[in-house]
Amino acid sequence: MYPTRPRSALRTAVVWEVVRAALERRVAELDQPVLDVLDTGGGTGNFAVPVARLGHRVTVVDPSPDALFALERRAAEAGVTELVRAVQGDTQTLPELVDRGSVDAVLCHGVLEVVDDPAEALGSLTGTLRKGGLVSLLAANRNGAVLARALAGHFAEARTVLEATDGRWGVGDPMPRRFTGEELSGLASAAGLRVSSVHGIRVFADLVPGVLVDTEPGAMDALLKLELAAAEQPAFHAVATQLHLLAELA
Repeated sequence: MYPTRPRSALRTAVVWEVVRAALERRVAELDQPVLDVLDTGGGTGNFAVPVARLGHRVTVVDPSPDALFALERRAAEAGVTELVRAVQGDTQTLPELVDRGSVDAVLCHGVLEVVDDPAEALGSLTGTLRKGGLVSLLAANRNGAVLARALAGHFAEARTVLEATDGRWGVGDPMPRRFTGEELSGLASAAGLRVSSVHGIRVFADLVPGVLVDTEPGAMDALLKLELAAAEQPAFHAVATQLHLLAELA
């Protein structure tokens, strides 16, 4: 079961499959059916609600009250209200909101790109983990943005992304920061995490014309299977829109 609608599943399926499998393994390791999961920046519950439907307790910390309201509505519709807790806050206030060593897994999707200090934010997140706890880390890929800008004909911007320390193509770039795989792995290691897998996310989905996927019979399903197959191949990591790291607290 993918956590979003079929069209959106092209962008979330790989991450969901990795997260779901990792939670299943953690359940088996601990021999306990219910895990405590923290979803930071989890917004409207794209992942939190499906995780709760697996039977786990999920705390979503997000700065947007509107997103948290939508999360609560979605949780109610899914019948998992008692398993989902919505808390307004961010990585800076996290130590005041979540006890240290109190969670089994952390979802950190699309957060490190926008915080002031990624290393500090990741340190706060790992501080909430119990020993051996999991971290699902999803962030924008600098090299994928180079390819995207070049294919769009913006060659100077592509070179800027390639050379800029923050991976941005200019002042008009809506993304505050992008990372290489080496940078993300370095941040994880510095936070005391051991990276167990790396996946390329949206290797093809953002490059294939939407009209082709929407109108060609069977195209969406075939593209989804291609994304799943290519995600683990290191050769494709460089061109993915996002990188997904799965790690555990050493």
